[in-house]
Amino acid sequence: MPEPALPIRLIALDIDGTLVDQDLVIGERTLAAIGEARRRGIAVSLVTGRLATSAMPFAETLGLTGPLVAQQGALIRAMPAPGSRGVGRLLYHRPLRPEVTMEIVRWCRERDMAPHFNHLEWMVVASNEERLKEYRLLVGDRLRIVPDILARAAHPVTKVVAIGEGEHSLDVLAAGRAHFAGRAEVTLSHPRFLEFLAPGVSKGAAIRWLARRLGVPLAQAMAIGDQYNDLEMIAGVGHGVAMPSAPAAVQAAARYVAPPVSEEGAAQMIERIALDGWRGGGAVARGADAAARRATKVERR
Repeated sequence: MPEPALPIRLIALDIDGTLVDQDLVIGERTLAAIGEARRRGIAVSLVTGRLATSAMPFAETLGLTGPLVAQQGALIRAMPAPGSRGVGRLLYHRPLRPEVTMEIVRWCRERDMAPHFNHLEWMVVASNEERLKEYRLLVGDRLRIVPDILARAAHPVTKVVAIGEGEHSLDVLAAGRAHFAGRAEVTLSHPRFLEFLAPGVSKGAAIRWLARRLGVPLAQAMAIGDQYNDLEMIAGVGHGVAMPSAPAAVQAAARYVAPPVSEEGAAQMIERIALDGWRGGGAVARGADAAARRATKVERR
């Protein structure tokens, strides 16, 4: 974890469980805090496991213009021009190798997990998938149905999502990481969703990409998230923030723990660290720590 420095110059935000709760509504306090951050010249990007097209409405609501990081960092797009129906120019894409994807499908099936694919802006599912109706509601006309998911694995895939019944244990996550070490990254985006990505892909790598592009030291970056897939991002910046619903390992990697999403905790952390810290210009990070404690009444980790 880099030593924190002020002022904050880059904010990376997860969406689900961080910016929005199950109602998927961005609160007024969050809109105001992010709007003020942007007015002060702070770069703000969404860094999510969603398809870019699924994340864009949130980015548009927030008025964001910077790159949008999707699919756990496997894909990055420029925001389309206002009023455009396009999906945004592709800036980065790192898919899985087909032979690895095929092995992932077999490995998941052996463990009674149903895999489907995300490729670019499409969700690809098998015709016998039990959740077809659910997926159609989720992505609309971005759904592609194929007769054989294993046969489709012979072509490029951005990521694999395997869904199991109940909650995946950390043992399954560890087993996947051990089996595919060096060939695929494995993470949890939800207790039931095991995700497989190309080697080197993570939200942590994505925020490094953003920081290099903007010329921002990671010490002056803030990242906020709530799940295992956010861990590398939170740990890789000077101001890593975990939501209180995050697993213990994610909270342990964070410098701060925010108030709950129901209290717009991400907005509170932006206000107290990014906005209050901005007034101090080059102030040392102790000021940010003190501001965060005043706001959240949790100790710096």
